[in-house]
Amino acid sequence: QVQLVESGGGLVQSGGSLRLSCAASGIIFGGYTMGWYRQTPGKQRELVATMTSGFSPNYADSVQGRFTISRDNAKNTVHLQMNSLQVEDTAVYYCNVKMGALYGGIDYWGKGTLVTVSS
Repeated sequence: QVQLVESGGGLVQSGGSLRLSCAASGIIFGGYTMGWYRQTPGKQRELVATMTSGFSPNYADSVQGRFTISRDNAKNTVHLQMNSLQVEDTAVYYCNVKMGALYGGIDYWGKGTLVTVSS
């Protein structure tokens, strides 16, 4: 069973930085995408950034140039460096692992970590 554990959320002032980390454990086969999504009350969960097993990144327009995603395949970890944080970035951030089509394309989710950006 795949388990994802996030860390690094917290309270930061506008303009500040935070680094989120996610460690995946369990049976994980190759060819999976790791990434981050976020959700605020009353809104759908939205993509923040993802990275394929081949280290190809994908960012939401709203975070492009401010956030950087990275991953370590050997350690099954993914990180999100968030700079120039804005109040609008306040949300619960969820780590995601999406298995490749060969393995059913299953999505796994962490429990989430809260990021609060104050003005």
